[in-house]
Amino acid sequence: MKLSVAIPESSLSDESLKIDKTRKISVLARACSIFKIDTIYVYQEGGNYKQDGNLMVMILKYLETPQFLRRRLFPKMNDLKFAGVLQPLKIPSHITPSNQKKINRGDVREGIVVSVKGKKFVDVGVNQLIQFFGKTAIGKRITVQFKEGYPRLSVKEIEKKEAPTYWGYSVKERSNLFSLLSEWKGNIIITSRKGRTATKEQISKYTTSEKPTLVVFGSPDKGVHEIIGGRMKNVQNAKSLNFFPNQATETVRLEEAILGTLAIINAQSMS
Repeated sequence: MKLSVAIPESSLSDESLKIDKTRKISVLARACSIFKIDTIYVYQEGGNYKQDGNLMVMILKYLETPQFLRRRLFPKMNDLKFAGVLQPLKIPSHITPSNQKKINRGDVREGIVVSVKGKKFVDVGVNQLIQFFGKTAIGKRITVQFKEGYPRLSVKEIEKKEAPTYWGYSVKERSNLFSLLSEWKGNIIITSRKGRTATKEQISKYTTSEKPTLVVFGSPDKGVHEIIGGRMKNVQNAKSLNFFPNQATETVRLEEAILGTLAIINAQSMS
């Protein structure tokens, strides 16, 4: 089952301090990684939230990047001022040995293309640069697979989806939610208190489908139906489901909604 999520750039509006916003993004990234989210879409919904949206996109990308690549790809900036409070994801693409002798044929790693004396190499976090013959530009991050292990160490570039296990999420920005839903080629679950209770039968329609599923979350102030308004009836292949029926709290925070919703979907996909 290929799952993606859509969250608004106003997701951080219920936090006033940047350190608390940073912590919240860390929780969101961890939740998405636990449940193997393919893409996190950050959508605009109007209002003055661009700064929060930029912060969220930046830190989500930073957390998904293996630690040894961060210094090259993320220069010192104010948005990463509180990076020390971020919890590591520890996904498979991050847990790779730095000892080149442990590299075997078929292993997959993240790397960055570098130039040495006019030739291209890829830095994959071992004490040796590996010659690279691909077209990817210098300074770009790539996913590579080893054609030969130690000691010869040769690589080829592959798509992230070709990795044998979960290899992290992508982060994409969208100018508005309606256009994202209109362009989506697959199933759509809209999380809402106004939706039908998410039963095992309802969820199984998605967990058994070969099509990708997009799970859409609203903002701290507005539900998805309010954000889209009257155009909701024009959205195809979408169903509104309530994953927290009979909730006792007035609201369910985004980080709680993501963890709870994805846990329920995951449990159903395993049954």
